[in-house]
Amino acid sequence: VQLQASGGGLVQAGGSLRLSCAASGFSLDDYAIGWFRQAPGKEREGVSCISSSDGSTYYADSVKGRFTISSDNAKNTVYLQMNSLKPEDTAVYYCAAGVYGCYGPMNYWGKGTLVTVSS
Repeated sequence: VQLQASGGGLVQAGGSLRLSCAASGFSLDDYAIGWFRQAPGKEREGVSCISSSDGSTYYADSVKGRFTISSDNAKNTVYLQMNSLKPEDTAVYYCAAGVYGCYGPMNYWGKGTLVTVSS
């Protein structure tokens, strides 16, 4: 079982990035996929999640209206489209998979991808 996050980089405030989370060894049909982030000196926080059962999506208040999570089950990949980025979005972003849904514990974690937003 493996999750590979990619797509991070350096972007100016107001810009966009799309993160990808490629899953291998299991099917997205069976797991919720969440995006989390951890900024320097701060605790990890949940950013967004997509449920495998009905495709429901969830967002942290801080990213609502700016970030969009989507899933391409044929590619076994989940995306996080991030628009109108702010310097406070700077963090290492991780994707994780949970068999118990978006509000349960995550079973598998990928390595992070760094997003840096300059002002």
